Amino acid sequence: MTYDASSTAMDVIGGHNLTGKETIVTGGASGLGLETARAFAEAGARVVLAGRDSAKGEEAAARLREDTGNGRVVFRPLDLGSLESVRRWVHAHAATGRPLHILVANAGIMATPLTRTAEGFESQFGVNHLGHFALTLGLLPSLRAAGGARVVSLSSRAHRRGDVDLDDPNYLYRPYDPWEAYGQSKTATALFAVGMTAHFAGDGITCNAVMPGAIMTGLQRHIPRRELAETGWSAEERPPGWKTPEQGAATSVWAAVAPELDGVSGKYLDDCAIAGPWTGTGDPPNGHYLRHALDPERAERLWDLSELLVDEGR
Repeated sequence: MTYDASSTAMDVIGGHNLTGKETIVTGGASGLGLETARAFAEAGARVVLAGRDSAKGEEAAARLREDTGNGRVVFRPLDLGSLESVRRWVHAHAATGRPLHILVANAGIMATPLTRTAEGFESQFGVNHLGHFALTLGLLPSLRAAGGARVVSLSSRAHRRGDVDLDDPNYLYRPYDPWEAYGQSKTATALFAVGMTAHFAGDGITCNAVMPGAIMTGLQRHIPRRELAETGWSAEERPPGWKTPEQGAATSVWAAVAPELDGVSGKYLDDCAIAGPWTGTGDPPNGHYLRHALDPERAERLWDLSELLVDEGR
C-alpha cells in the first residue's frame, strides 16, 4: 500500500489487526500521540498512554475506550524529565509480565527557555532524548520477549538546526539558543534509532526515526504568540503544507505496523516512506535528512555519552 503526506493514521492502520499486542505511546494524551494511540486502539491493541498530566491522561484513555470500543486503553503517569519517574514506570510495566510489541517515543517539548530536568540535564535534550533512552533500555526485557518488537523514535526536520554537541549537550558552557537546543534533541532522537539498531537488531528489535511533518499541537506552547505570527504559524488557521494531527501521526503508525518495514531499522521515515540523505545546499526538502542525523560514528558516541549521563543521574 502506498501512502503520502495526506494520509492519516486511520488510513495506515486499516486492515491491521493488533489484537493481543501491547503498545506504549508516550505523550499519548494529546496531539500526535493521541492519534497514534487511537489507531492502535482501533486495531484492537492494548494501549498504554504515558504522560505527565494524570487528569488529562485519564480523560484521553476514557475517550479512546469510548470512541473505539476497545476497553484495553489505560493511562500511567510518566515524567520523562525525571529518571526516577522513568525507573518507577519501567518497574511497574515489568510487574505486568507482558511483552512489549510497539513502543512509540512520541512525547517532547520544543523551543523552551533554558530549564533543567530533575537530574540537571538541559530540558529538551533530557526529555526528548535521555528520558526516552532510559525508558527504552529499561523496557528491553519486555521488547525482547515480544519476538519482533518495533520502537518508533520521533525526530523532526528541525534536526537541521543543530547537531549534538557531544562536549556540552546540556549547555553548561555555551550560550543557550532554544531552537538550536531543539534541533540538537531531534538529531539525538534520530541517532538513537541508529544506536538501537547497532546494539539490539540481533534481539529482533527494530527502531526507526520518524519525521511527522509540521503540525499545530501543544508542542508550540512555549513559543511567543508574536513569534508564531511572524513565522506564519497560526492557532486559528493551518498554514499551507502543514498537516492535521491525524495526518501527522500517519508515519508513526506506518513505522509501527507496515509489513514492508519488517527487519528494517536505523532509517529516517518521512511521509510514510524511507527518506534519503540530502546532498544539496540549504534545508532538506520533504523525504530527506541531513547526514549527521544518521551518522553511525556519532550515534555510537552519543550512545556512550547517554549511558554515562543516565548512570550518573541515578
